[in-house]
Amino acid sequence: MKKKKKGGFLENVWRYKALILMALPGFVWFIFFFYIPVLANVVAFKDFHYSPDGFIDALINSKWVGFDNFKFLFSSSDAWLITRNTLVYNIIFLAFNLFFAISFAIIMSELRNKKLVKVYHTMSLLPYFLSWVVISAFVYAFLSPDKGIVNQWLTAGGHEQINWYADPKFWPFIFVFLNVWKGLGYNSIIYYASVMGIDPTYYEAAMVDGASKWQQIKNVTIPQIIPMMTVLLIMNIGGIFRADFGMFYTVPRNSGALYQVTSVLDTYIYNGLTATGDIGMTAAAGLYQSAVGAVLLLIANMIVRKIEPDSALF
Repeated sequence: MKKKKKGGFLENVWRYKALILMALPGFVWFIFFFYIPVLANVVAFKDFHYSPDGFIDALINSKWVGFDNFKFLFSSSDAWLITRNTLVYNIIFLAFNLFFAISFAIIMSELRNKKLVKVYHTMSLLPYFLSWVVISAFVYAFLSPDKGIVNQWLTAGGHEQINWYADPKFWPFIFVFLNVWKGLGYNSIIYYASVMGIDPTYYEAAMVDGASKWQQIKNVTIPQIIPMMTVLLIMNIGGIFRADFGMFYTVPRNSGALYQVTSVLDTYIYNGLTATGDIGMTAAAGLYQSAVGAVLLLIANMIVRKIEPDSALF
C-alpha cells in the first residue's frame, strides 16, 4: 500500500495559516529583541566608544581588546561578593518559591468553594503586577527610619528605633519575603493546573487503602507533579546568575550602607555603567551571566536526562 504524499511547504503554510499568524508576533519579537541584539555581544571584547556616525560605526572602529573587559570584572575586589550574593540569593529564592508555590497550589486544590479559590488566586496574583518602584514605596512606608509603621510599633512598645536602610542584617530576610510574596500567585498557577489534572481515581484508590489526606498528598499529588517541577526547575536554573534588578536596587534605595547584602551582578553592572560609562565592561558582565546560565541549564538538563529522561527539556 502506497503512503500518502505529504503536502509541499506552501501547502502546509496555507493549511496551518491560523497557527502561523498566531505565532508570528512572538517570532518577530524574538528576531528583533533577542537574536539581532545577540550579535552586539561583540562589544564585550572591544574598548567601545560612542561615535557620532552611529552604533555600527562605533562598533567597527572601537579597538579590539579581547578578554581585557572580563579581566577587569574578575580582578575587581567586588567580584567574589557580587557572585556570591547572586548565587546564594537565587538558590534560596528557587527553594522557597518552589516550596510555597506547591504548598499554595495544593491548598487551593483542596478547597471545595470554587468562588473562594478564584478570590484567593486573584489576591495572590495582584503583587506580581506591581512594579518594584511601587513596592519600594510600600516598603519605605513600613521601614522609614522616622515615620515608618514598624518603628512606630517599636517605640510604642518601648523599644529603640531601627535604621533599616543602614543595617544590612535584616535585608536578606526582607528580600526573601518580598520575592516569595510577589511571585507566589504567578508561580503557583502551573502547579495548580497540574494538581487539578491528576486523575481522581488515584485518590479514590488511596482512600480505599485508608490513606490520610497528608498521605494522599505525599504519595499521589507530589509524585504526579514532579515532572512539571523538574522542567520549571531546569528553566529557572538557567537564570540563576541573573538577579532581579528592581528588587535589589529600588527597594533598598541603593543605600551604600547595605552594599554587602544588596550588591549583585545586575546592580554592579548598572552602577559600573553609570559611574564609568564603560560599555565594554558592562557588556562583558552581561555576557558572563548569559554564558554561565546556559552552561548550568545544560548541566542540569543532562543530569535530569540520566535520572528521569521523560522530565528533561531536551
